[in-house]
Amino acid sequence: MPYIDESPTMSPQLCAPQGPDGEAVSPTPPEGLPPGKGLEMKKLVLSGFLASEEIYINQLEALLLPMRPLKATATTSQPVLTIQQIETIFYKIQDIFEIHKEFYDALLPSIQQWDEKVTVGHLFQKLASQLGVYKAFVDNYKVALETAEKCSQANIQFQKISEVNSFSTIQRLKKEKKNVRIPLLYKPIDRVTRSTLVLHDLLKHTPKDHPDFPLLQDALRISQNFLSSINEEIDPRRTAVTTPKGEARQLVKDGFLVEVSESSRKLRHVFLFTDLLLCAKMKKTAVGRHQQYECKWYIPLADLTFQTLDDSDSCPSIQVLPEHEIEEMKIKISVLKSEIQKEKKAPKGQSRVERLRKKMNEQESWLLLHSPTIPFRIHNKHGKSYLFLLSSDYERSEWRESIQKLQKKDLQACVLSSVELQVLTSSCFKLRTVHNIPVTSNKDDEETPGLYGFLHVIVHSAKGFKESANLYCTLEVDSYGYFVSKAKTRVFRDTTEPQWNEEFEIELEGSQYLRILCYEKCYDKSMLNKDDNEIVDKIMGKGQVQLDPQTVQSKNWHMDVIEMNGIKVEFSMKFTSRDLSLKRTPSKKQSGVFGVKINVVTKRERSKVPYIVRQCIEEVEKRGIDEVGIYRISGVATDIQALKLAFDTNTKDILVMLSDMDINAIAGTLKLYFRELPEPLLTDRLYPAFMEGIALSDPAAKENCMMHLLRSLPDPNLMTFLTLLEHLKRVADKEPVNKMSLHNLATVFGPTLLRPSESENTKGQHITSASDIWSHDVMAQVQVLLYYLQHPPISFAELKRNTLYFSTDV
Repeated sequence: MPYIDESPTMSPQLCAPQGPDGEAVSPTPPEGLPPGKGLEMKKLVLSGFLASEEIYINQLEALLLPMRPLKATATTSQPVLTIQQIETIFYKIQDIFEIHKEFYDALLPSIQQWDEKVTVGHLFQKLASQLGVYKAFVDNYKVALETAEKCSQANIQFQKISEVNSFSTIQRLKKEKKNVRIPLLYKPIDRVTRSTLVLHDLLKHTPKDHPDFPLLQDALRISQNFLSSINEEIDPRRTAVTTPKGEARQLVKDGFLVEVSESSRKLRHVFLFTDLLLCAKMKKTAVGRHQQYECKWYIPLADLTFQTLDDSDSCPSIQVLPEHEIEEMKIKISVLKSEIQKEKKAPKGQSRVERLRKKMNEQESWLLLHSPTIPFRIHNKHGKSYLFLLSSDYERSEWRESIQKLQKKDLQACVLSSVELQVLTSSCFKLRTVHNIPVTSNKDDEETPGLYGFLHVIVHSAKGFKESANLYCTLEVDSYGYFVSKAKTRVFRDTTEPQWNEEFEIELEGSQYLRILCYEKCYDKSMLNKDDNEIVDKIMGKGQVQLDPQTVQSKNWHMDVIEMNGIKVEFSMKFTSRDLSLKRTPSKKQSGVFGVKINVVTKRERSKVPYIVRQCIEEVEKRGIDEVGIYRISGVATDIQALKLAFDTNTKDILVMLSDMDINAIAGTLKLYFRELPEPLLTDRLYPAFMEGIALSDPAAKENCMMHLLRSLPDPNLMTFLTLLEHLKRVADKEPVNKMSLHNLATVFGPTLLRPSESENTKGQHITSASDIWSHDVMAQVQVLLYYLQHPPISFAELKRNTLYFSTDV
């Protein structure tokens, strides 16, 4: 069987189009670009689908190739297979091939001679009307596979043929219990799903008064009915986790913690009483029945210990999900939040609101379960150990301190009878102080949704230390029901009065609290913590402030002091909402680089890629590519401003400054450059088209559109974008070390590279809340960059061969 080329002749490549004499010509976007709307986008969708249709026809042809010689031998004295076996294995494939060949031949000229009057709806309607052939194929599908497997085992000649045709691969994967779909025999089933997605895209970009619209609607209806009739897979639904919390034997503290039990994560409600720690879960009860807790275990505080530093027992490994999966779930939750807000305003939208709330509860509960990674181990003196995972060092410290405070009292070991344990567990339902897991869907509509935007924090100084120490602070904010560490000051050595004076910019996603933790840095490598295999830094103090919108949203800095264990940390903060913080303000000083159009800078520098971009990338790759959280961790704002001034004034000492500067400040400077461009790198003109293109369902149509849009960028924008893509892919290659996946990097850079300038951003938009901005535009911007990171448009080696790529610097 010949090699199946999955990149057809029509598939788009990012290269200059050729004129009739073979010379490269400048790309010219079709009329109507920025496409994004109407019939130009429809043409791009159809072109992509036609390209994938060509691949599909080639695949069907390859599948049919062995059928003819097999049939020829069937009537000989030494048949490989009987006629019945051949007809069973290749059932209806010839008919499907002919249907799609006819469809392809009819659609091709319509796209080649495209204009506003071209109609294709009748072709899709006819294709949909022939789905009965697919139904017959599907009904026979299981028998076809079983027959192919039996024939392969019984006949060496067919086994060789089947090896070429991927049948043996199928069987090997089945034996290995891998849930992998069959490469070729599955293609016809897969194609119907693909066609249905394309019909959705076509309808989205076909005006309702166009002759195609009713025909495409009819084709979609037929396709959806067909898929519904053959879809036997039931989407497993998560059951929402709903558990509560309590107060007193006396109850001192309770909360939801994630326990690692039998190598899986379980959400538990943990109750700290004056004499014992009880771990419970909510029992499943019939509808209308009173909810109850079930005790999983308890430890008398007299018997409870923490892991000591010299323990040598090994700890179980903690399974951590890739960060991009966590980020993807956040995006899904944001979309649901936005949909709920829309439905609340729609007439009769209440029933849909309840369904959306239930779904959001499931997704937020999943996030709460899978996000924590900080281990908190407790032990029973009799040898039993328990492991919890927390999202915050602050939270771990709170639990440990509360337990240790109670243990200072004269405690007696207690053993509860089964009746006493049952009574105590039953009382937890009434005693709990936290009644619901901390997710948005459990909050009343009147409750504050938190802040969306950027919190600027300056950590000034600290007082109250009795002895000199090496001191630093970390900052945490809450997001999606749990706290995350966002910034860290430098270590101030051998002092009782550290003066950090460092400013950080922290992104908020519905945040309501800021926490500051003060640590003493430990450089003694013998002090290895078995919990997380890291050197133990002692928490000297911790404190929390509520982010009151009235206080922090003023334009002026608000100074405050957090008191913690006799220590006072002085800090200032101010908040900028997302819509205000993302404004692009052109620079009045055109001699600099920040806030100046990229084509002006590259023309002045006589280069394709701005000097600032190249130098920051080079420095990050030299000494920051292994840095945990590179591009995500905030750099010190004063350092970033110093670098900005140096690049703007073309200071001769830029290279010296770069080599001495903290790497997070350099990463922050690069992000700031793109954020302050007066027009986004991917341009205002093409922004609507990028938003439309990323929303396409069909992969081939999406590829066609996204590559076409990239070719439409001006040269400096394109070369700078490709240079940045190459760099970000190299950063992501180090994900095991720096914890920055492609998805994390897309989240950081997507809005920076695509967010339109203010005039474009406000055209025709009515933004109801800051969270709406995040939910809609920002998520799409992240997805656009992620698409290009996952589908590199051209060989980067080819890019480097471009003689205009690097030229004489200023």
